[in-house]
Amino acid sequence: MATNTHFDRTARWLHWAMAAMILAMIFIGVGMVASLELRPWLIDLHRPLGLLVLVLALLRLWHRRRHPPPALPESLPPLQARAARASHWLLYALMFAMPLLGWAMSSAGGYRVVLPGSRVLPALAPADPALYTWLRDAHGVLGYAFFALILLHVAGALYHAWVRRDGVFEAMARRPR
Repeated sequence: MATNTHFDRTARWLHWAMAAMILAMIFIGVGMVASLELRPWLIDLHRPLGLLVLVLALLRLWHRRRHPPPALPESLPPLQARAARASHWLLYALMFAMPLLGWAMSSAGGYRVVLPGSRVLPALAPADPALYTWLRDAHGVLGYAFFALILLHVAGALYHAWVRRDGVFEAMARRPR
């Protein structure tokens, strides 16, 4: 269970594991667009990893409801506190939206989403080239937005670690002593 100043072990594990997976997903996505030779292999990696991100996002949200995060420092200006809360909820929204958009895009393109073990997931959208194009564009634009938001999140974390030194970074980076 989280103390009043730190996230618990499960929250920290989910955070860092998902951070690594999401960054990998972004770079795999860029690689899929850039390389025709590696595209099939990268897609086969991207789809199940995206679904794992979706499952872990559900687990993370469930865990967060049961183990609320530590409060932000009272010394944090109200505008920064609101921006921090908004950015976290936008990150959660994108953790759900990106895999669902990718799944729907694959469905609209007529592609099956196959899990390891050859389980085929149901289509989220009808096969439709126009819908596929729209979903592909949305997935790409939101991917760039996700990356930008991650950069802001990292910048905020470093600001708390190096400038404010208020314990916000340590709450996620270190276990309580």
